[in-house]
Parts: sequence; structure tokens; C-alpha cells
Amino acid sequence: MKYIVSAVFDGQELHFDAPLELELNARYRITIEPESDGAAEETAWDVLERYAGTVDAPADWSREHDHYLYGTPKRS
Repeated sequence: MKYIVSAVFDGQELHFDAPLELELNARYRITIEPESDGAAEETAWDVLERYAGTVDAPADWSREHDHYLYGTPKRS
């Protein structure tokens, strides 16, 4: 089981933003790093969604992509 959760440190304790279902008296390895501003956590899907529909292309781009990419004769 692996958790990635946010927490706040009040000077003495960490207060997790979500409850954790941990086994009692078990040992765990904890990695602590500052929470990023979100830019580094952007996925490829986020980038594609942001740019979807922003490129001007011919109306037959999907049918004739080989023509526009490689210069082959148009199919129709």
C-alpha cells in the first residue's frame, strides 16, 4: 500500500489532510517534501487538454493527414 497525502506541520505534529488506514505498530518509511505549486504535477493529458482546439488546420486534416505530414497525394 502506498499513500501520497498532504499534511500541515504545526511545529510539533503532522496533521494529514486525509485519514490513513495504517496497520498499528507497523514501521513505515516516510518521505517529506514541500508541496509544489501544481505546475510540476501537470501531466501530458493536462497539456493536451490545454492546447486542444487551438491549432488552425485544414478541414480535411483527419482524412488527409498523410498528405499534410508527408506530401503524399490526397485520397479524394
